[in-house]
Amino acid sequence: MSLQTEISSEASLSSPPSSGRGPGGRSSKTLKDARRAAFEANKLAKRLRREVGQAIADFNMIEAGDKVMVCLSGGKDSFALLDILLFLREHAPIGFDIVAVNLDQKQPGFPAEVLPDYLRSIAVPFHIENEDTYSIVKRVIPEGKTTCSLCSRLRRGVLYRVAGELGATKIALGHHRDDILQTLFLNMFFAGKLKSMPPKLVSDDGRNIVIRPLAYCRESDLEAWAAERAFPIIPCNLCGSQPNLQRQQVKQMLRDWDKRFPGRIETMFRSLTNVVPSHLLDARLFDFAGLKATGTPDAEGDIAFDAPTLFSGLAQPAGFKAD
Repeated sequence: MSLQTEISSEASLSSPPSSGRGPGGRSSKTLKDARRAAFEANKLAKRLRREVGQAIADFNMIEAGDKVMVCLSGGKDSFALLDILLFLREHAPIGFDIVAVNLDQKQPGFPAEVLPDYLRSIAVPFHIENEDTYSIVKRVIPEGKTTCSLCSRLRRGVLYRVAGELGATKIALGHHRDDILQTLFLNMFFAGKLKSMPPKLVSDDGRNIVIRPLAYCRESDLEAWAAERAFPIIPCNLCGSQPNLQRQQVKQMLRDWDKRFPGRIETMFRSLTNVVPSHLLDARLFDFAGLKATGTPDAEGDIAFDAPTLFSGLAQPAGFKAD
């Protein structure tokens, strides 16, 4: 039985308020609003849990006996990742462990007590790694230049080391569907590559498996979930506050498209699960040089002049299920 199958029909986030009428119109309206808010929160919880469970099942992210190291930055995405994985662990047909890890990069003013206090309050095993990468970044990167790339490389190296020290078999990161699409366009626009974030990969040191269980989740849903759960969000003042980053430009572009053309984002995401190498230009992926006419019809042959296949309604990426 897959993880997704097991949790798809789990209980709601919370029970709706009891029925009844208030003494006046305002009380009745307040009760109705409370019921509506509880209904929406329950629906959001089920959707996120279902999408994470589906991603785990689709890419075999978590197996029996795994020790999953959840990288907790203090942002909404990593808080949501930990929260959802803790729920799934309690309802999964397989057993796995979770340890939360935060890298304290010694940023000035970083509230070092917030994450430990939160993790103790929910009784989650955790480890805080202290490493002054902030000073390195500030020393190497000129003032006003983007720090994200170096910061992420330094952070990644530390987390790989910590995973080995803790005996973690999987490293879980909080990248979501929007991050994946943004990375696709960043690579196309600025690196000349058709490349994005994979949901699962072997780390560049060859020793770790990195997973992204939020791969099917929308950022807007994660924002709503963070507000619903009142996570103690810690803003990143080292890189996240820098204006005019290329990623921010791409993010805004995608948001504009989504407003003007509802469903386009879902269709673009679906394209990442439906690649046709024979209709791209990479000879490493398809043997163009060896192509020969066989005289036999090929359903996957040249369809360049056929009408494109259009999806009706909102396309659902692989692994998604309609609400």
